[in-house]
Amino acid sequence: MTLITTPPWLGLPTHRAWLDDQINRLVRFVQGSRLEAGGFGYLLEDGTADLTRPRELYLNCRLTHVAALAYMRGIPGTAHLIDHGIAAITNDFHDRANGGWFSALEPAGGPIAGRKAAYDHAFVLLAGASATEAGRPGGRELFDSAVAVFLKHFWDEEAGMSRESFAWDFTDSEDYRGANSNMHLVEACLAAGDTSGDAVWYDRALSMADRLINHAARERNWFLPEHFDTQWNPRPEYNTDDRAHPFRPYGSTVGHWLEWSRLLVHIEASLASPPAWLREAATALFNHAITFGWSVDGHDGFVYTTDFEGAVVTDVRMHWALCEGIAAAALLGAVTGDALYEHWYRKLWDHAARYFVEQERGTWKHQLAADLSEAGSVWPGRPDAYHVLNALLLPQLPAAPGAATALARGLA
Repeated sequence: MTLITTPPWLGLPTHRAWLDDQINRLVRFVQGSRLEAGGFGYLLEDGTADLTRPRELYLNCRLTHVAALAYMRGIPGTAHLIDHGIAAITNDFHDRANGGWFSALEPAGGPIAGRKAAYDHAFVLLAGASATEAGRPGGRELFDSAVAVFLKHFWDEEAGMSRESFAWDFTDSEDYRGANSNMHLVEACLAAGDTSGDAVWYDRALSMADRLINHAARERNWFLPEHFDTQWNPRPEYNTDDRAHPFRPYGSTVGHWLEWSRLLVHIEASLASPPAWLREAATALFNHAITFGWSVDGHDGFVYTTDFEGAVVTDVRMHWALCEGIAAAALLGAVTGDALYEHWYRKLWDHAARYFVEQERGTWKHQLAADLSEAGSVWPGRPDAYHVLNALLLPQLPAAPGAATALARGLA
């Protein structure tokens, strides 16, 4: 297991006080997402929920996870948010007939026709682990149910990867495999390992990372393919007609290079005998994002996507990519001691504070155009607190165990 010492620039009391203040403001802002109909709604710019939009499973799970972390940091008024989230996931979203969870519900009604997706179920597993660590009623039961569904339907032991999606009755497995869903399942598996104490979950996380990063990304000079067939052969032309898709965009996604960089550090710190390629790939992906993603079109910020030669495909700037860059720089700085990461940590926070962070409310603009004016073509509103909390909280925590377990054990 990797020993990490907090570098002085991350331990500055004034900086940590600023991070904590922003966490408190963010938690106050997301209170407006709580719905009387159950669960959490899609937050708008003014901090109110859009009552016309579906209630989405992944957002409900993310906010339950955020509430659990806030509760374990001792922020009053957050216990009821965890319990509200657990109740919605357990009751409203749960498919009692077929198992698993519906991806979306009507604003005040039942399930919307769709598929049961690995992406959404990754966040059920994460929320269950975090709620368990917080000691909230129903948290352990949710976690155990999520584990059972994941292992029964999604986990492909032979491939060492997750399947993508199914019809409601878990038939009709989708003829597609995705890096995005497996990436989030890496995070969920690490959390499951921390909560359960079973190291096999860390091996599952390593297996997904090995195929996608140590092989697929490395073989393409770190331009990670996002889309695959059922045999895990890349599909480079997937969604060429929908290039700015919010979950499956065409090309290679810069923010995911940064998110994987962070996750590889977490995996390394979780394993008793981590392979050397984890550190190598983590630094390579971060450097790749700086080279091919930052300010490559003459404007500051990380572009959304590139092709596999490095040409920009979609030039909007996503807040979540910047959040993951900040967290990755913090972790890499802690494990390597390289001054490069302090430089980028400070640079990325300066950029965030100037263009993205709404400091009085603690929330972030979700998407900017190339000229750094606000845009909402892919992510309108302010629905995401999960990535913002990563940027604010992860620099204050060890790389392992994960955030919920670290807070539960008093390791902040």
